[in-house]
Amino acid sequence: MVKTEIRVIYGDTDQMGVVYYANYLRYFEAGRNEFLRAKGLRYRDFEAQHGLLLPVVEAQVGYRTPARYDDLLTVETALVEARRASARFGYRVLREGDLVVTGHTVHACVDRDGKIQRMPRELLGRLSAGEGLAYPG
Repeated sequence: MVKTEIRVIYGDTDQMGVVYYANYLRYFEAGRNEFLRAKGLRYRDFEAQHGLLLPVVEAQVGYRTPARYDDLLTVETALVEARRASARFGYRVLREGDLVVTGHTVHACVDRDGKIQRMPRELLGRLSAGEGLAYPG
C-alpha cells in the first residue's frame, strides 16, 4: 500500500463547497501513479518500453463523508488483483484518519490498437511485490 497526500484546492469543490464527486477519480489516478513510482515504474516508461496502455475499464467510488476546500487528504492505494491482462487497484481516501471515500479501478492491458494483451511478466512481478492485495471492495 502506498500513501499519497493531496491538498484540496478551491477548483476541486462544487457550489456546495465540497469536493466535486468526479474529482475523487483524479485523486485515485494520483495515488495510482505514486503507487507505480514506489514500485520503480513510471507509466510513461511502461508505454514507451512495451507499447502497451492500461486504460480504466471500470471505476467505483463509495462516498462516506464530504471533503472540503483546503482539507489534506491521504489516498491509500493498493493492488487488489493482478491477472493476465488486467489489474485492479483499491483506494481509501482519508482526512485525519477518518474515511472519506473508498473505491477501485480496473485497468485492461491493451496495445495501441486497443487489442487486449497479456500483462508483461516483469510488470506483474513489480506491481505485486510486497502487496498483500488489500481493499477487496
